[in-house]
Amino acid sequence: MNKKTVKDIDLKEKKVIVRCDFNVPMDENKMITDNTRIVAVLPTIQYLLENNCAIILCSHLGRPKGEFKPEYSLKPVAKELEKLLGKEVVMANDVIGEDAKSKAEALQNGQVMLLENVRFHKEETDNDLNFAKQLAEMAEIYVNDAFGSAHRAHSSTAGIAEFLPAVAGFLIEKELKFLGDAITNPERPYVAILGGAKVSDKIGVIDNLLEKVNTLIIGGGMAYTFFKAQGYEVGNSICELDKLDLAKELMKKAEEKGVKLLLPIDTKIGKSEELKGETKTVKYNEIPKDWEGFDIGEESIKLFIQELKNAKTVVWNGPLGLFEVDQFAIGTNEIAKALAEMNGTTIIGGGDSAAAVKKIGLEDKMTHISTGGGASLEFLEGKKLPGIECLLEK
Repeated sequence: MNKKTVKDIDLKEKKVIVRCDFNVPMDENKMITDNTRIVAVLPTIQYLLENNCAIILCSHLGRPKGEFKPEYSLKPVAKELEKLLGKEVVMANDVIGEDAKSKAEALQNGQVMLLENVRFHKEETDNDLNFAKQLAEMAEIYVNDAFGSAHRAHSSTAGIAEFLPAVAGFLIEKELKFLGDAITNPERPYVAILGGAKVSDKIGVIDNLLEKVNTLIIGGGMAYTFFKAQGYEVGNSICELDKLDLAKELMKKAEEKGVKLLLPIDTKIGKSEELKGETKTVKYNEIPKDWEGFDIGEESIKLFIQELKNAKTVVWNGPLGLFEVDQFAIGTNEIAKALAEMNGTTIIGGGDSAAAVKKIGLEDKMTHISTGGGASLEFLEGKKLPGIECLLEK
């Protein structure tokens, strides 16, 4: 992905509009509970400030579905940004209305402003070019640094590039480097770990990675679909009965490509996901009818860690069990610890696997944690992302 970044364009004293991903979690008092996505865009903002730019930031938050809903306001984000930047952030009361336009026009070099939630307009998700044009008219250059939304063809992620020179910020540059290298030029042995509940969510990723990896480790809920495809009883475990043939095809493809496909060899089961329920560990082919699998067992953990010891590149997407419940988070946690000690490149593909790594405080031990759940999945599938495609080539 040979795209221009903020370093490849003259930004000095320009008015720049930056698409960020400020879709952060908040509690009922509108206090931000995790500011990772805000912190991730700071290097780009700081670089623009060093170039004495006037900076207009825009983002979505939640799913207001094209209506102005105060509970989805970006005002708490403006406050958090002020704290992190140590300077005033001018907050607009609308997106392309009079308030936003007059504040953008009055914005001086070295100042930062934030537009209200772009998804307060239905036109945003429709990629309406008139809406994109009105956003573009506020600035001279467009910077996309919202990797988490790069798989969406929306007005502020793609449409706006029709009207302004468009380049990547440092966050997108970093994402493209690590995820891009994992796809096109990985150091080997190359291992992918895929978890999560459903095979259907990851078909494209499994298919694409089977062309590239040396080993594919599968855990989480989707493992039970692979067990069922081999004719084993899975009890009440998550299982996609309409994907059994697909699981067989993927196992066959792994064999044909010479890829080592590792499935759990034992599983921790319970009768309910509640903490008080009885649990036990059984072999993968011995799950009783009325029991349900919630995590990989100790033998699987050992098997997977052994495989990771020699790896030089690991991409991990999706937890290996019901990690939200402590007693079923052991598999996910042990794999995270093994990756933290690994002597190679470790890439965590956003979403739940990123949350799991953060939950046990190992994020700084990973080479790269992607800020895009859906975007990193689509990138690993080999799909083109509209928010990247629209940027200028180097």
